Amino acid sequence: MSAVPPAPEDRWDVQRRFIRIVKEHGSGMVEFEFAIGEPGLFVEMVMPRPQFLDFCAMQGVEPTHDRLPEQGQGNAENEWKWSLRDARERRFRHEF
Repeated sequence: MSAVPPAPEDRWDVQRRFIRIVKEHGSGMVEFEFAIGEPGLFVEMVMPRPQFLDFCAMQGVEPTHDRLPEQGQGNAENEWKWSLRDARERRFRHEF
C-alpha cells in the first residue's frame, strides 16, 4: 500500500523558523515563543540574552516583538486556546 504524498502547499516547511519576543526581563532574561514550520504552533522559552542571540543566529531567524493575536474569550470554541503565559497572567492568577 502506498501513501499519496501531500500537495506541496500542505507540506510542513521545516526551513521556516519564527521567534517572537514576549518580554525582556530586567534580569537579562528573554522570554520568547519559538516555532518551526508554522507560527501558530510554538514553544515558550526563556534564556539569558547572550544565549538567546546565539540561538537566533543558529536558527537563522530575526527576532520580532509581534505577538500572536489574542485568543477569543468567553465561548467554548476558544476555551482551550491559550499559552502558559496566558495561564500565568490571566487565567489562574486568582489561585496564587
